[in-house]
Amino acid sequence: MRTPSKEGCVRELSGVLLPATDVTPSDRGTYLRTFSAFPDGWPGGGLLLQRAAVGLPLIYWGIADLAAGRLSAVPDLAAAAAGLLLVCGLFTRVAGAAITAAQVWIFFSPEASKPGEPWIVLVLGALSLGVAMLGPGAWSVDAYRFGRKVFEIRENRRPGQ
Repeated sequence: MRTPSKEGCVRELSGVLLPATDVTPSDRGTYLRTFSAFPDGWPGGGLLLQRAAVGLPLIYWGIADLAAGRLSAVPDLAAAAAGLLLVCGLFTRVAGAAITAAQVWIFFSPEASKPGEPWIVLVLGALSLGVAMLGPGAWSVDAYRFGRKVFEIRENRRPGQ
């Protein structure tokens, strides 16, 4: 079997080029559809580390604000709730966007900013935006719920045939 060139291919699945003539609705077989938002191995571990590096400080600051009785720190509490979702990898893209919005709010709000650390909120916002754009990785609740699926392609048969 000869290896097809990229020009004559419909798609690339898991590094395997499928020739356009070989991909028909009547093909039988099982194909693994990989989602680029759920990488495993080293990239998945890197995303897990990034999610933890962003989410854990936000959870800590949210708990510290609650323990100190600072209920006026709404952006910190919202970021802590989104940080918990981010660490678990649940609704990762929404949580990352919410953290970014909360961190920008904290940076520009004088009453919500933390003394001595004005730039850390922008760093956490940028990292959470990166997670929102890249996705949760393979070690997340989102990957378990929406991750890799196996599709079986069968022939279309009409009833009574």
